Amino acid sequence: MGSALCEKCLALFRQFRLRFGNICKEVAHEIRVFFAELAECTCLDNNKELAECTCLDNNKELAGCTCLDNNKELAGCTCHLDNNKELADRRRRRRVSHRLPLLNPDDQTHALNDECFEALDDLTASGTADLQHTAAVYYLYLSHRLESPLPGSFVAPLMSLLLSPHPDVQKTAGLSLVNLLVKRNVCKELVFEMGALAPLLEMLRCGDTVARCHACACVTLLASSESNSDALVSEGVMPLLALAKSYDPHVQQNAAWVLLNLTQSVWSRRVLCAAGAVPVLAVLLQCSDSRVQFYGCSALCNLAADPRHHAHLLRVGNRYLLRSLLTLMSSPVQKNACQACKCLQMLCRNAAVREQLLELDCAWPLKTLLSSSVLERIRSALGLLSTLSTHPTYHELLASEGLCDAIGRTLRRHGSSCDVVASSCTAVESLSGSCLGQQALVESDCFPGLLHALVSPDTPEDALLRLTSCLHHLMSSVMTSEEVLRLVTLSGPDHNLQITYNSAAIISKLQMNGEVMGLLRPHYSVLMENILCLVKSQEVKCQHLGITTLCKLMKDADFSATLSGSELETEVKRLNARTEETRQLLSMILPASSQGTLSD
Repeated sequence: MGSALCEKCLALFRQFRLRFGNICKEVAHEIRVFFAELAECTCLDNNKELAECTCLDNNKELAGCTCLDNNKELAGCTCHLDNNKELADRRRRRRVSHRLPLLNPDDQTHALNDECFEALDDLTASGTADLQHTAAVYYLYLSHRLESPLPGSFVAPLMSLLLSPHPDVQKTAGLSLVNLLVKRNVCKELVFEMGALAPLLEMLRCGDTVARCHACACVTLLASSESNSDALVSEGVMPLLALAKSYDPHVQQNAAWVLLNLTQSVWSRRVLCAAGAVPVLAVLLQCSDSRVQFYGCSALCNLAADPRHHAHLLRVGNRYLLRSLLTLMSSPVQKNACQACKCLQMLCRNAAVREQLLELDCAWPLKTLLSSSVLERIRSALGLLSTLSTHPTYHELLASEGLCDAIGRTLRRHGSSCDVVASSCTAVESLSGSCLGQQALVESDCFPGLLHALVSPDTPEDALLRLTSCLHHLMSSVMTSEEVLRLVTLSGPDHNLQITYNSAAIISKLQMNGEVMGLLRPHYSVLMENILCLVKSQEVKCQHLGITTLCKLMKDADFSATLSGSELETEVKRLNARTEETRQLLSMILPASSQGTLSD
């Protein structure tokens, strides 16, 4: 029997049936999603009717008419709840999350029980990014709240999370491990034994900066344990050294950064040297990446701080390390140039290094840095220069290469910096120990530079203390009226006692000829007040200096006339009487032989 409907009507019915079926499916899916999300709220945890409602699972009216069972377009629809993996994961997360307890500060041990471990293990083993991330976030929560040691069984899921293929999971797990290691909630040896080093080194290769930071921190913390030294050499340092030679800039930066952090520990430095890290670090100084240069130089600087490692540092052939450091001193990157100076300064404690530097023309990069307009570069150069100048073998080189002039120019520009003044004075005092050095100082701009810093009103008191001490050590030249006035002012009681003493000592060492007397004559009244303070001092050295200065000034008749009837003259007479009284008292208790010595 044929159909009563035409082809057109049949087509309309088929189209209606298809659309109606899709609408039923969508409505069923929306209802299920609604109840699933509603059930996730904690206020419905005990409401079985909503949390576990299955009234829709077999509802054919909403799920779809039986006439559609063979419809391939609908059968392949992924909106059906039974095939919806995302919603299934939500249910799983909700079910497992109820077993992850919040920590009570008073009782944390019982909260981390077998049920909690099984929940974490279930989430970790799921292989799903969201579920694994839930576990990683809970570990992060533990790392902040946990005050007692983490049970050993809980370390295994955390190690599995570090091996996760999902970057966010790895990153969160890495941060959790950093916190747990810092707070010593986990045993470093146990973490090492469970194979944490391999995934951490793998994280160093990833493109996520945050993940690399976490991995670096973990490796550094694990390396601080002496019991891990063998594992660190075999599993950590050797792969790191290989990564440091990588052609990938990011990988090389990360490896160099970790190596730098490893040099913070005394034990790790010993391990690195034994593993042959010094040649690799020396090569990093020639890298085109300025950050890699800085990491390598800083690591070498940490090694050079311990003289026991100098032998390893000097084994690099053909003075490669020293040549590279001298080259790096000329780097346009400020922190690299400064770090190279610091490293050489530490190495200069070794006699072999000093001999090799003497042959490598170290004066040129020093002069380049001293002529810089950047204060940090100048400080670094002066630090190295002051160290070199303490060794007599360098006096001829430093005096003949124009470094004295460079010091003088530096003092004129940066005399208000205490570091610049202190390092300059150290170098000047050391150079003045040799005849060649003294002559070079007198003929150069160095001595005028010291005097310029002395008279500058911007020079701080600490710098003045160092300057006056240096000038006291050097003084043999005639000064200008401005410099004499500055010394007279500084020798007064308004300043630090040591500055007063140094300034008065410089005046007492001046050649009291007619020219010097002419410079001092306008300041006689102030000088007398200053000398009076020295004479009244309770310190014998101050009294002695005051009397010595007074004796020199008495050569001028004008000063003698000014002294007559003054308070200073009265104080000197009183001091003389007190000294005579002391002599008489001593004569009563000392034997005759000692008396004769005293009278002499």
